[in-house]
Amino acid sequence: MARRRQPTARQARLGIELRKLREAAGLKAREAAVLLGADSVQMSQIESGISGVSEERVRRLAAHYSCHNEELVTALVGMATDRTRGWWEEYWGVLPTPFLDLSELEHHAHYRWDVDFLHIPGLLQTEDYARALYSYVNPEFPAGEVERWVEHRMRRRVIIERADPIPYEAVIHEGALRIRVGDRAAARAQLARVLELSEADHVTVRVIPFDLDGFGGAGSAMVYAGGAVPQLDTVVRDGPNGPVFIDAEAQLDRYRTLFRKVVAVSLDPDRSRDFIHRLAKEL
Repeated sequence: MARRRQPTARQARLGIELRKLREAAGLKAREAAVLLGADSVQMSQIESGISGVSEERVRRLAAHYSCHNEELVTALVGMATDRTRGWWEEYWGVLPTPFLDLSELEHHAHYRWDVDFLHIPGLLQTEDYARALYSYVNPEFPAGEVERWVEHRMRRRVIIERADPIPYEAVIHEGALRIRVGDRAAARAQLARVLELSEADHVTVRVIPFDLDGFGGAGSAMVYAGGAVPQLDTVVRDGPNGPVFIDAEAQLDRYRTLFRKVVAVSLDPDRSRDFIHRLAKEL
């Protein structure tokens, strides 16, 4: 088994999912280790993502755990055998690890939902908008540092700009559209960018207007990355030290429900585009 100094969030997630299957089967780690001809230390390393695990071992464990969900097992095998060296690895030691984990999560996502109330979602941001945002949030950053963050954010857009983009849906509150993170020209260009992307077949943009009665969902901001199967979905929330990854089944169900609720009260895509056009004309 290959040992890692620091597993990525994706590698750790594989271990978490294998542990969930073991616990659902009512087995202790030492009992599962015997099934692999390993010891409890090696089993702990697999379930923490520190040690890699082969396809054969994933399937053997799934069989012993009586997991009959072939789609889930196949997805776990894919995670175990994936050897992708993504563009985000260029930023090791340059940006905080959680942001690289976010890039890796996005790369493997099958679809993406964003809900935002204060800022334009990152995948829709222009360079000027992102630069103004990072410069304000981190005023102590030297110019070169800000540019690295901006470059990383712009490269993350590949998942909706590449030849085989993933389906992307964003719900944006009017407040985020109106707040001028940069100057008037940057704000106008940012709205134009949102409108341009909203015309793509794989992109859906919806707006929640201020003029909406009974809306208490301002705390439901999220990034929701769809996995190969629903059990492997991930929610990302902003934390004090960067992105926080949420994968507990009950929490995933909660955020799916929240997303459906904000979609239900938002304007449809056509009315949303008309709304953004009107805001742009006001600038």
